[in-house]
Amino acid sequence: MSMKSNYFTLPLAIALVAVFSLVSCNKDKKAFRNEDGSSTVDNRTCQSENDAAVSDVNDVVGNQNTMRGKGTEVSGTTGVMGNICGLTIDTTGAKTGTLRLNYNGTTCNNRTRTGTIVVSIVDYSTGKRWRTQGAILKLEYQSYKITRASDSKSVQFDGVQYITNESGGTWWELFIIKTQTELRHAISGSDLKVTFEDGKTATYNINRRVTYSFPNNIVTVKAEGTGSNNGLSNLENYGTTRDGDAFTSQVKTPIIWNLTCGAGAPIQGEVDLAVASKAFVLNCLFGTDKEGNPVTVGSNSCPYGWRLKWSYKNDTKTKVYGYN
Repeated sequence: MSMKSNYFTLPLAIALVAVFSLVSCNKDKKAFRNEDGSSTVDNRTCQSENDAAVSDVNDVVGNQNTMRGKGTEVSGTTGVMGNICGLTIDTTGAKTGTLRLNYNGTTCNNRTRTGTIVVSIVDYSTGKRWRTQGAILKLEYQSYKITRASDSKSVQFDGVQYITNESGGTWWELFIIKTQTELRHAISGSDLKVTFEDGKTATYNINRRVTYSFPNNIVTVKAEGTGSNNGLSNLENYGTTRDGDAFTSQVKTPIIWNLTCGAGAPIQGEVDLAVASKAFVLNCLFGTDKEGNPVTVGSNSCPYGWRLKWSYKNDTKTKVYGYN
């Protein structure tokens, strides 16, 4: 190539880089201005509903003698904490390590649940029981759908998830006979399909460590992220959003909720959610007042909601969501 050609090519290349940079910058600014927090709402909704489902499973399995590992007969079709609204339990397979949790569409606390969760103990035939340290539960979500009665928004889970009993013991030992001070479980699920009310689907890889305790006779749950992806650790979730964008949800401080407020209303915790197509991170702070300030709640009270904050260059925006 001649010197004359180089003379004209170099400025053109620099100009093209400048144009592309300007276009990208303008795109990032537009995304920053138009951010509505929908990906964080989806993630929080799905995580809290998954927590609620896992709690139902612990409640029910802990009250089944043959699966818990105490006694030889199947006990009543309720949970450790009593009847679970809208749930019927098929114990036909309990003596071989399987239960079917069938949700009948009853509306309770603004939530209508349908579908089935099939729960089975891995290696039950070899003597594994749920209260044994290291025991594993397999959860199969079959069109398990939660619809919010107030606005008809919904999420549906399909796929397989596993719970490993890291500490040993069950809800029975923790909450009823109180021979343990806490339970610790590892939860994992790859390529869970989540379908929303608009028919769009997301793919979630959920990896968490959940610790149950009973301070002041209040069931309290602490959730930490244990997954890793693309060089990030402490991920509670990663995958693709309902719009097809890759995302990660990284736990900065453990998420804590209790049965007083419910899984959908964490009393504290912080998560950073990053979407690949966005040049900024969405920071979620749980357990706030209406102004987005963190609050400390009493045993009979709950926080208003959670705060979303995102920044780009020198600009920062916030939005506060109330728990529903």
